[in-house]
Amino acid sequence: MEKDIINKVANSKLEVFDLEDYFPKEEIFTIDISQWLYEGFILKEKDFRELLKSFDWSIYSEKGIVLFCSTDAILPAWTFALVASYLIPFAKQIIHGNEHDYLLLHYNKVLESIDFSNYQDKPVILKGCSKKPVPNAIYTLAIQKLYPFSKSVMFGEACSAVPLYKSNLK
Repeated sequence: MEKDIINKVANSKLEVFDLEDYFPKEEIFTIDISQWLYEGFILKEKDFRELLKSFDWSIYSEKGIVLFCSTDAILPAWTFALVASYLIPFAKQIIHGNEHDYLLLHYNKVLESIDFSNYQDKPVILKGCSKKPVPNAIYTLAIQKLYPFSKSVMFGEACSAVPLYKSNLK
């Protein structure tokens, strides 16, 4: 006699919170501003402004932009802001730093916009083992957002979850 296989996870009240669902949809580009510096190190303001003005910024339409300088150039504080001013009409988001910083900013914005009350009094799995580079710091932020609402939070997959938190009050 054959018995039907019952998916207990699918039939449970368990909610999965998957940070990969919120990974940036836009393509992320890095722009090294040393390309506009004299010999990669010296900012000659007039030349720098002319190079920025003549550049086709439209190629970054709806892209995520990471600005950085690969050399040890000593730059005025306004340097990256000036480059950003040319990107603003085109880019989806612009940061000064690296791709990790971009992801941190992106996820911080996303997690601030989510209504976590949907997880009220429910057991939650904070899905781990992502295929995309979700920064570890974002898991720390996510549990802080889930904590006030959830009955419990586990990390990983339903088949091998690590308990993180269980409310004694709920």
